[in-house]
Amino acid sequence: MAKSKETYSKKEKEKKRLKQKQDKKLKQEDRKANKRDGNSLEGMMAYLDENGNLSSTPPDPSRKKVFLQEDIQIGVPKQEFSSEDSFRTGTVSFFNKAKGFGFINEDVSNERIFFHIKDMLEQVEESDKVKFQFERGPRGYSAILLSRNI
Repeated sequence: MAKSKETYSKKEKEKKRLKQKQDKKLKQEDRKANKRDGNSLEGMMAYLDENGNLSSTPPDPSRKKVFLQEDIQIGVPKQEFSSEDSFRTGTVSFFNKAKGFGFINEDVSNERIFFHIKDMLEQVEESDKVKFQFERGPRGYSAILLSRNI
């Protein structure tokens, strides 16, 4: 007697394939039955209200706000330093003696400013209070340390 060529896994694969085919046919019939003919453009429109929320009704023209392009600010502008600000004070937040650079946290704006060892008049350590001036360098502003505040 010959052995059957159909194995259990083959039967299971065939059942799975037939089930997928039936599911696909059911979905197709459902789409045909619930067809949305005649949807107008108005039915598909979405609007933004004055608060930026989506709504199905058009916005009220009386609540329209006009903005000028010049008034829109993207990001926060960096503080520009002028020569009028002769001396500033801050705290050394980081200093690497081996590499010869560090950073100062300014007291007023709490902005972090770079300084180099060549721009130091006195030796400083981390968390020292210092008095400094600004200088425009090739990569932006840097500090020139004048003295340590003790």
